[in-house]
Amino acid sequence: MGIPTLISTSTASNASAVTISSGIDSTYDEYMFVFTDIGPATSATDFTFQCNNTNNDGLGITMTTTYFQAGHSEDDGSTFLSYQTGRDQAQAGGYQKLANHLGNGSDESCAGILHLFTPASTTYIHHFYSRFSEYYNDGSDSYSMDTYVAGYFNNLYAIDEISFKMDSGNFDGVIQMYGIA
Repeated sequence: MGIPTLISTSTASNASAVTISSGIDSTYDEYMFVFTDIGPATSATDFTFQCNNTNNDGLGITMTTTYFQAGHSEDDGSTFLSYQTGRDQAQAGGYQKLANHLGNGSDESCAGILHLFTPASTTYIHHFYSRFSEYYNDGSDSYSMDTYVAGYFNNLYAIDEISFKMDSGNFDGVIQMYGIA
């Protein structure tokens, strides 16, 4: 891995979305987004992302993704590792879930990292992967979750904008964008 260079810091305070539209260009082949204390205003909501490209297709670029999680309940009653078919996409243009079923309590947030590769390329598709640590509550039990998402944007236009939001309600947190040399 190369040396990360901080490009921008976005602080969300009861924000509906954080959209980054500057600094994503051909300067770096890899961009890393670091998420700290991402907490929703609404309980039982998912943290998501999507991109726009220079063809101005809007925040709905077609992507294919995979999503799996490892979990451990707070009461030590259950553990699991599973592929989550309902949280991935197969050539779809929706916002991709990065962390799911977050609560709005001060201890129910998430943190993570997302890597986006060659966003300025007009020759290759754009790959990404993420890893998040999150608090998950299914109503009957609370879990510590380790969530992995990977995939690619299936287009040959340069990506020049990325948006992060909850699938319901607003959120707080810090999102830093780094270029990897």
